[in-house]
Amino acid sequence: MLYNNVCLHSFGYELPPRVISSTDLEKRLSPLYERLKLPAGRLELMSGIRERRLWEPGTRPSAAAALAGEKAFAASQIPRKDIGCLIFTSVSRDMMEPATASFVHNRLGLGPECQIFDLSNACLGFLNGMIMLANMIELGQVKAGIIVAGETAEDLLESTINHLLNDQGLTRKTIKHTFASLTIGSGAVALVMSDSRYLDSGHYLKGGICRANTSHNNLCQGVNNSGTGTIMATDSEELLKRGIETALHTWNDFTDELNWNVDSVDHFFCHQVGRAHAALLFQTLALDPGKNFETLAVLGNVGSVSAPITMAQGLEKGIIRKGQQAAVLGIGSGINSLMLGINW
Repeated sequence: MLYNNVCLHSFGYELPPRVISSTDLEKRLSPLYERLKLPAGRLELMSGIRERRLWEPGTRPSAAAALAGEKAFAASQIPRKDIGCLIFTSVSRDMMEPATASFVHNRLGLGPECQIFDLSNACLGFLNGMIMLANMIELGQVKAGIIVAGETAEDLLESTINHLLNDQGLTRKTIKHTFASLTIGSGAVALVMSDSRYLDSGHYLKGGICRANTSHNNLCQGVNNSGTGTIMATDSEELLKRGIETALHTWNDFTDELNWNVDSVDHFFCHQVGRAHAALLFQTLALDPGKNFETLAVLGNVGSVSAPITMAQGLEKGIIRKGQQAAVLGIGSGINSLMLGINW
């Protein structure tokens, strides 16, 4: 996919008010740690995550996403009446029906002509949303739109802690499949995009590549059971191996599509899972880890919010300057990989 007329205008993000450290989680899990003789500090050591953030109880994904959307509009020159599409892209949703996008649309006060829908693809939903909106812009179907995401990790985290404390049959080996759930955090992000022929921001989405490797769709699965809440089972080691394998093929196709190479990219913004994941990704793709801007240590894995909120914070800190090129790299369960090229 290559684009000639797609602009990125403004990001907005919202950080939840409650900061929960990995030490805090281990204190809650102390009965399990004592029973299995697990060393304190294991969670941060293995993941590289010092803390993550959580919303106040009862916060809906739509409310979180709308907070980020308001900030994106405040930083944008585009009036809401010209927004032709809103895409909600989180793993978290308000309910089965209607689309969570309908609640965000109402909160943001967008017009009746604005098309709305939910798009779900695990941790890659926001990046898929960027491609969907870019396609509509490139075809001239809309002149501007917004992608939003609001992840709420509270239920998953609480359900996981309860499961670990109450299941006395767990062993050092069997708890491994729940470890990834303790790395999850909450957050919200939004991005306004437009047709450069309508309003040129000078910041362009140049193209992207998506690749699927669904023979490994059993490596990370989450279910919501009545009475126990949301529980995820993740084979982290195999998911890491197969995810990086998929990313390598995606990167090779991505550089061919955009006619880029490793030296073409000034900065990387990635979906963040853990310290080992980032290290192996950059080693396998032969990329310079010094070009990678991270928020992992303080945000954890924020699902579909992770990569875009990292880029938003990187822009805020002046990491990327006008005229530089960035690559957004994503790997999600399923397995899917998606990479986007941006000329800032």
